[in-house]
Amino acid sequence: MENPKLQSIHVHPVKAFRSHALREAVVEPWGLAGDRRWTLIDNGGKVVTQREEPRLALAAAEPQPGGGVVLSAPGCRPLRVPVPDAGPTVPVNIFGTKVEAVPADEAAHAWCSAYLGAEVRLVHMDDPATRRPVDPAYALPGETVSFADGYPLLVTTLASLADLNSRIADGRNAAEGPLPMNRFRPNMVVEGTEPWAEDNWSRIAVGEVVFRVAKPAGRCVVTTTDQDLAVRGREPLHTLARHRAIGGRLIFGQCLVPLSPGTVRVGDPVRVLR
Repeated sequence: MENPKLQSIHVHPVKAFRSHALREAVVEPWGLAGDRRWTLIDNGGKVVTQREEPRLALAAAEPQPGGGVVLSAPGCRPLRVPVPDAGPTVPVNIFGTKVEAVPADEAAHAWCSAYLGAEVRLVHMDDPATRRPVDPAYALPGETVSFADGYPLLVTTLASLADLNSRIADGRNAAEGPLPMNRFRPNMVVEGTEPWAEDNWSRIAVGEVVFRVAKPAGRCVVTTTDQDLAVRGREPLHTLARHRAIGGRLIFGQCLVPLSPGTVRVGDPVRVLR
């Protein structure tokens, strides 16, 4: 008998950097507090992610009180980056959508550029309540999102990962498995479900917080990047293409939008409301 509960919580203070596990997190309308409020951009203002720079998987951002971060990466001395003061914004191109953000200080730009060996800038989303709307094809009026790929939160389940890994084990790329959940960079991981039960969710409650399930999560090349080695393989996309190609996308996980405020905690019961 199913008895779903929240197995883990993850935030990514800087988009594309390593995830940071939490025991509890405040849920804001645009996502978990501290999740993807920072991102890197190139000289043209385009967001830089693991799609272009797999080495970002090895960089970390430790969240600090007030929203700042401490950056660390192999071969680099840690750098404390405060939230920038209110000031002029710069345009950010995130998957074709234009968003305004506030640049960090020059030391942060220099640190990130030195690590990647390419000129980049670190920027902060100062006002997620107004800066970036959720895709109107799947949004309700007024819904916004941080620098996440498209929606405030991503939820995955351990049972679905286990099923996917069993299929990888039976395939031509068996040596690449089993894959850990961090390949999928979720915010919340649920245990105690049947495999792929999340396909049938449209509204769930995690502890005291209610979420709308906006759409299934289409997956990209980032999922093929080993988050501990920053090298790429073929899985899980090869196996998802054979077993989880839905509506032209390779699906793993569900995109969520909060419908109520509150705090989620590891161990919270997960209830399917409809």
